[in-house]
Amino acid sequence: MPEKVNINAYFERIGFAGSIAPTLQTLELLHALHPAAIPFENLSPLIGEPVQLDQVSLERKLLAEKRGGYCFEHNFLFMRMLADLDFEVRPLMARVVWTNPDAIAAPPSHMLLLVDMKGTKYIADVGFGGLTLTAPLRLRADTEQATPHETFRLTGGDPDWTLEVKIGNEWRAVYVFTTAEVPEEEFWDISRDLSTNPASPFTLQLRAALAPSGRRLKLQDAHYTIQPTGGAAEKRALTSLEELKAVLTDELGISLPASEKLDARLSSLLPAPAETVG
Repeated sequence: MPEKVNINAYFERIGFAGSIAPTLQTLELLHALHPAAIPFENLSPLIGEPVQLDQVSLERKLLAEKRGGYCFEHNFLFMRMLADLDFEVRPLMARVVWTNPDAIAAPPSHMLLLVDMKGTKYIADVGFGGLTLTAPLRLRADTEQATPHETFRLTGGDPDWTLEVKIGNEWRAVYVFTTAEVPEEEFWDISRDLSTNPASPFTLQLRAALAPSGRRLKLQDAHYTIQPTGGAAEKRALTSLEELKAVLTDELGISLPASEKLDARLSSLLPAPAETVG
């Protein structure tokens, strides 16, 4: 039974107004607005708080509390909202190879969506951090597809598809996926492991991102990047807790969790103070 969704709260959160007909135009608008308004962030795993994927928890965190989340949170929320608008949509699994090509042999760790528009299939993904798609991509091999931010393409198929992004003149693989149906419980199990495993990057590193029109904002630990679309990146090293929290709240729009562990955990990600001599 589909979970009940608060579609009006979602529309208010992302600033959506317009036709709600299940068309490609509606999908494209929702896909652009979602990652521009709801940040990617992993503060909950970082401070040891549970990640809940039921709809009530997701709406409370990402909509009411003005937080963000990681891929499973974003894409479950997006999937249920699309289903409520009568889109035919289901989840897919992927293996992330963006920073590690050898991960092609690792278990899947990422969730994206397959949207079927009267027989024409698209992938949607509003939860991949600093490279989150800002438009759906047609499931068609070897075709360059522009989005409001970067140009992507899909290669392969039958069964392994690879999402690639164009960086300068180079194509780089982002993740590999199939269109096989996966029980929802498997996504919950993988999310539980990623959010609690002491070796998981989500419990070890701070990752946050937002994709407003014309630029990407990306934070990894104490390194903050503003990447204009088609322009040179502006990078800044954050050296204090105050700076780090200001980027999270003022730049990325995250309402920080009220946890006594937060300041200590964020401070541990900052560079060690330089030793004074004399």
